[in-house]
Amino acid sequence: MPGTPLGLGAGATGQDGTWRGWATLLARALDASYDVSFCNLAVSGATARDVVEHQLTDAVDHHPDLVSLVVGLNDTMRSTWSPAQLRADLLHAADRLTAGGALLMTARFHDHGAVLGLPAFLRRPMQRRIEVVNAVYDEVHAAYGGVRVDLATCAAVRDRASWSVDRMHPSERGHRALARCFAEELTAAGLSVEPPRAEPDTDRVVTWREDLGWVVTEAVPWMGRRVRDLGPWAARAAWDRVPVPAGVRGRTPGRSAAGGEDDRVAVGDGDRVLAVRPARAVG
Repeated sequence: MPGTPLGLGAGATGQDGTWRGWATLLARALDASYDVSFCNLAVSGATARDVVEHQLTDAVDHHPDLVSLVVGLNDTMRSTWSPAQLRADLLHAADRLTAGGALLMTARFHDHGAVLGLPAFLRRPMQRRIEVVNAVYDEVHAAYGGVRVDLATCAAVRDRASWSVDRMHPSERGHRALARCFAEELTAAGLSVEPPRAEPDTDRVVTWREDLGWVVTEAVPWMGRRVRDLGPWAARAAWDRVPVPAGVRGRTPGRSAAGGEDDRVAVGDGDRVLAVRPARAVG
């Protein structure tokens, strides 16, 4: 975005026209009332395991007063999907991030399959995985407190203008909506923060040529990787919707064709979320 201020997420080049998202907008809003040292370690496409392995130490070393842990959707779109590993990683990250007294910011995720317009046979399995992620975040919130935003109740999520052309990543308005939601929660927690404007700071509109260029260079390669990653899982999800004739014994839950843990092992039977598989205690 043009005019991104130096020191608040302007990126490696420090030049105008670089990327900045909801965390930068929120940091800017907090900067009006506090002396803010903003450390953004987020990487597009990161999973919970990536956070633990590549971001957590630097985050803890920054000695934060306020820290966000918003990750998990990318985990649901990997063939390595493992509810037990996700739970262990998120609990471990939350424990280390809050050990120094930081206020933890988390989110519950919405039905992203609806935003993408996926057919029901793909949307339901994806939503079951998202419900597992949300169940883990419920556990994190119960154990470590803090503030959280429930995206399923955020009206902006259902607004097409809140999403970029790929409908996977927030648009400028989407990032602003998320920053505003967190600002409202922080205000309720006693901090002094004026929510960022809902409307963009600039009248500049992304052109269809820029959208097309981004789709060709970024979205298509990403979709290709996900198709290779999730193709077997999608096929199995479709097959599992086929009615089983009476008298045919059901398949024993186990490893999925895509290589990750079977969704039914993690979330129970059918479309209901029953429980997340227990994991070893983490510290």
